[in-house]
Amino acid sequence: MPPALPRIAAAAMFMFACGAVDAATVRSVEIRGLDEAMTENVRTSLSLVDAIGKDVAGRRLGYLVREADDEAREALEPFGYYSPQITVERSRSNGGNGGNGNGNGATDVVITIDPGEPVRVRDADIAILGAGGRDRYLKQDLGKFRPSTGDIFNHALYEASKTRIVRRLAERGYFDADFASHRVEVTRAQNAADIDLVWTSGERYDMGVTTFTQSPKPVVSNRLLDKLVYWKAGEYYHQGRLDRLRQSLIALDYFSRIDIQPRPEDAVDGQVPVQVALTPAKRDVYTAGVSYGTESGAGVRFGLERRYVNQRGHKALAQVDYAQKRKTLTLQYRIPAFAWLDGWYTASLQFADEQTDYIDSRRIEFVASRSGQYNRHLNLVASLHVLRERWAYVAEDDDDPDTPTQYRFATFSFPALRAEYIDVDDKLFPRRGIGGSVMLRGGLEGAGSDANFFQVHARASWFKGLGERNRLIVRGEIGHTFTDALTAMPPSLRFYAGGDRSIRGYEWREVGPRLGKFSTGAKNVVTASGEFEHYFNDSWGFATFVDGGSAFDGTDVDWHTGVGVGVRWKSPVGPLRFDIAHGLDHPDSPFTIGLSIGAEF
Repeated sequence: MPPALPRIAAAAMFMFACGAVDAATVRSVEIRGLDEAMTENVRTSLSLVDAIGKDVAGRRLGYLVREADDEAREALEPFGYYSPQITVERSRSNGGNGGNGNGNGATDVVITIDPGEPVRVRDADIAILGAGGRDRYLKQDLGKFRPSTGDIFNHALYEASKTRIVRRLAERGYFDADFASHRVEVTRAQNAADIDLVWTSGERYDMGVTTFTQSPKPVVSNRLLDKLVYWKAGEYYHQGRLDRLRQSLIALDYFSRIDIQPRPEDAVDGQVPVQVALTPAKRDVYTAGVSYGTESGAGVRFGLERRYVNQRGHKALAQVDYAQKRKTLTLQYRIPAFAWLDGWYTASLQFADEQTDYIDSRRIEFVASRSGQYNRHLNLVASLHVLRERWAYVAEDDDDPDTPTQYRFATFSFPALRAEYIDVDDKLFPRRGIGGSVMLRGGLEGAGSDANFFQVHARASWFKGLGERNRLIVRGEIGHTFTDALTAMPPSLRFYAGGDRSIRGYEWREVGPRLGKFSTGAKNVVTASGEFEHYFNDSWGFATFVDGGSAFDGTDVDWHTGVGVGVRWKSPVGPLRFDIAHGLDHPDSPFTIGLSIGAEF
């Protein structure tokens, strides 16, 4: 070996040994002095954090520590802090604890940050020039722009406000809008930010011709769809018009895909054409299921819905629920009704047979109705009912098979009006808002009904999110029947309480005036419920609740209270609720189990 080689090899081995000794494992990085949001942003910006748990050479570690100062400063700027005081300290333990087993040390880094004085908006010149500057709704949006003069210059808030104005200009038909000035100057020495943000709106466009295209083939007449376009060509443009059209098309349930596109690039004389591309859904929908109830027994359910019967958009539905003790057959036919409000003309016929431990009844009811979506929150349904019902209570039977059953019969024809109001953030799983319904119905003796009666029935639900994973639900119900002939009214027109959707802890229809151990229905009903839900993650949670109420005839209210706990699962088709409840009115009351699934509304 030449004389120089031993010296070179020895130097290489010495340098390698020094590098190994100088290596360290980054064990932790702690950030002090900031709130949670700023701490998280700084942490995600630090290269040091990416090195946690890794062996880092001494020079590399020194570089990362030096870079931490600049990275932390840059991470604080979006919050409006441009002059922080930052101290980066590191401590190292030799070998053993946290090492890699070969003698390397573990390094802990502590970054202490005093954010200092924030940069505040000193001057804000935010305006829209042109026709948009005279638009009162855009003026309101400008008034809500944040940050405003005196506020901390928060980048995220600024960008969100700017994006909102850009979106609103497009929503209101100012498709030629552009920035005339778009600048923010930050003076660090004075902790001041000056905003210069000005748009030129151009002229506002109008609504043009709306064209419908169904692919691969049309399933309903486009003349039917044209009735959903409630504006005329030449009226002012607004995105809300297209949103309402989309909701109307969704409600039809004819299409699996709906694509509505304004085409400002094809505008003629300031009118924007609208192209609506539609993909038909499957014509037939089949449903099947099994059921079990303590009253009805085991059962099966089958249904067939034809989404579109003909080019005029008619719909048909047939459904049968066949259980051991309770059976129903429902036939329904619907015709689109767009002359006044989006809605349907509906004719339905239902046959029901119930042979339970407390009642023997059969019912046939025909209903003709007209529904209409009055606005985005309120739906109205006016209907005419013709009801024929036969019933007998098992408790009145003398147990002699030779004695014929003493059936009661009733015929009632009456109009009804139902209003449904829903204003919630999410119909599938609401965390904010209120929803409910009011139903009015009544009949006259001698005018198709066996007795005079008038009923009012109202339900309401209020939802309040508490933090990210909690929800409070308050429900209420009240109903009253004005009549002097309650005994002439069939069971289907009376009020009941108890069960999953009423007073949990009591069986379905258990609460109220009784014949033997079963309720016969009442003139009045009042129920109330309070429920608290906590979710452990995005899907699973538990609930505690208390329900109370009664169904009664006079002024003597036999109030019943039930309490319980439940499991909640946010399934794809709506919340699944499994409840165990207990009535408090009798110490020996059994526990009830309830299982339900589906959206709140």
